[in-house]
Amino acid sequence: MPEASDAQAILRENLKDAGCDQETICRCEVLARGEKKAELMRALSLHRRALLDAVHENQRRIDCLDYLIYQIEKQGKKTS
Repeated sequence: MPEASDAQAILRENLKDAGCDQETICRCEVLARGEKKAELMRALSLHRRALLDAVHENQRRIDCLDYLIYQIEKQGKKTS
């Protein structure tokens, strides 16, 4: 079983890997130390939602580029 400091280090590294900013990392560490699981889960869920929103926004941008590429290729076939 990991020691408390190991658990904190693992939590910190996981949060960094998940793209959390320093403020979120600190808040999550405080909540974890205080055993405020519900609040910690809420903070993690908020960050997850922000990441998912970014995925959706980037997918929309990719779709726009794909359509533009399709239109350009379609015009190229007409002029050939």
